[in-house]
Amino acid sequence: MSTRPFEVAGSPLFVAEGIFAAEIVEECRRRGVLAGAYALRRPRGATFVRRLARDLAEQRKAPGVLVRRGLALLRTEPAVLRRQTGLGAEAARAGEVLRAVAGLLAGHPHRT
Repeated sequence: MSTRPFEVAGSPLFVAEGIFAAEIVEECRRRGVLAGAYALRRPRGATFVRRLARDLAEQRKAPGVLVRRGLALLRTEPAVLRRQTGLGAEAARAGEVLRAVAGLLAGHPHRT
């Protein structure tokens, strides 16, 4: 794993997204810069279909490989969400996250 510094001074907030974003929740909380931390909770079947469609369109690998990989990810998704929430992220649907971030920008923080 590599690291690199980034500067957020002067920004009203920053958003870290992706499967590893939960890794920085505790450090952000410790530094007093955490306004919210969210792990997207989506219907697993829909995620499988979206991922498969994207990967097939991009011809990333053979279709059979993509289906097997997608099914494996489908099975592990609950464990990924448990890990992210264990690191301090709040499981939420996309609409809930968008409303929370809009509230933060409007000055109505939702603290986790």
